[in-house]
Amino acid sequence: MGVIIKQSFKNLITTYFGFAIGAINTLFLFTYFLEQEYYGLVTFLLSAASLLWPFMAFGVHSTLIKFFTFYKTKQEKDRLLNLILFLPLLVSVVLGLIGVLSYSFLIDYFTQGNGLVRPYIWLIFLIAFATSYFEIFFAWSKLYYKSVFGNFMKEVFHRFCISLLLLAVYFTWITVHQFIYCIAGVFILRLIAMMIYAFSLYFPKLDFKFPKNLSPVLKYTSLILIAGSVAMALLDLDKVMIEYFMPIENVAIYGIAIYIATVISVPQKAMHQITNPMTAEFLNTKNKKSLEELYKKSSLNLLIVSLLIFILIITNVKQLYELIPDEYELSILVVLLISLVKLYDNLLGNNNSILFNSDYYRIVLFIGVLIVLVAFVLNLIFIPSFGIEGAAIASFIAFFIYNSTKIWLVHKKFNFLPFTSKTWQVLLMGGIFSFGFYFWDFSFHPILNIGLKSILIGISYVGLAYFLNFSSEVNDIINKFLKIKTS
Repeated sequence: MGVIIKQSFKNLITTYFGFAIGAINTLFLFTYFLEQEYYGLVTFLLSAASLLWPFMAFGVHSTLIKFFTFYKTKQEKDRLLNLILFLPLLVSVVLGLIGVLSYSFLIDYFTQGNGLVRPYIWLIFLIAFATSYFEIFFAWSKLYYKSVFGNFMKEVFHRFCISLLLLAVYFTWITVHQFIYCIAGVFILRLIAMMIYAFSLYFPKLDFKFPKNLSPVLKYTSLILIAGSVAMALLDLDKVMIEYFMPIENVAIYGIAIYIATVISVPQKAMHQITNPMTAEFLNTKNKKSLEELYKKSSLNLLIVSLLIFILIITNVKQLYELIPDEYELSILVVLLISLVKLYDNLLGNNNSILFNSDYYRIVLFIGVLIVLVAFVLNLIFIPSFGIEGAAIASFIAFFIYNSTKIWLVHKKFNFLPFTSKTWQVLLMGGIFSFGFYFWDFSFHPILNIGLKSILIGISYVGLAYFLNFSSEVNDIINKFLKIKTS
């Protein structure tokens, strides 16, 4: 358990560090060093690759973690690993052939939309392929409880490399066209490093025989493929559809708002590493009381932390946009709606862990597919009418329906909800802070304004949450922090 906690803490620090580098890239380096349409092009290529790579990976990265310990002999484990290695390659070849056969259609599509994309279509496939195998080798390392290097490569490496490439563009060491190709090279380099690390932990013997119990393995892989595709589609569908209906620079503008709001998701990612195995244990032992307690506590604690980040974003977003070029400024409504989506995700607590570790995950997958279709239709309706704001509205509605349905499903099957009386008190406090500080600005430089306002909000929010005793876990953390500072 000590190893897990230690690595979780390191992963949390790494994730925040990666987000910090990404924020510098997103808000400043891209906006000042790259033309707007090329920033939009990069955002589109990465989003399109994010939609494609789950299909290439075919869900085997999750299958590997689930089934590896089921096999006891080295021979059977090697057979599973060989299946994991070659199945995505076969799928990628099939998808590649489909891409080649439909190349003329793709050319016509991007000529009608944004011709700037045409020369780089094949990079979508290349980045997706590199990402899919990176995730496989990352899962490979997790089998031996070695996640720190993989998490660093996933969260920090490519963002840092992109920072260097952007500086190279600024100093005219490379052209913008070379920059785009180099980004694909970064993903390939990341894959190679992860592959070498995974093979250093365990190198399987080549064996072309299938492992035992192949049927449940392939069945689970197919279901996880659907789950992963649904998750990525909900995250990146709107950016890809903006590219079709609007000039490509709008993808960059929308991408900035998305990145700002995504910071709210970090606490949920960190807590998931701890709550997911606990949830599985409580489900397996049928410990319904502890499961309900974990559900409520995870929801409340994530809400308290993520709501503070939400308030800091909403109340400082005007000053934040003063720091970037005027052409990237957009409606505050976009940031608000996407931030509310991320806040609602945190409010769910360990809801996803409950559903995907139970016998009801097939229902969630079916609902997820329907929600993707709903999101697609909503984007078709709202983007032509309302532009970028339409994409945000479509995403908000789709996620609201999806998250509300998952809360209803857990209530229907397990008869408990994540909310307590403290939930509504925290939300009320958050509403008061958001409205109160949004209209209160200092007449200083935006950076100084953001700093002063954030300090005031942070001290007031944490102090009030502490004295109102919303969460014993949060209060314990504050007590430990104060004890360290006063010792």
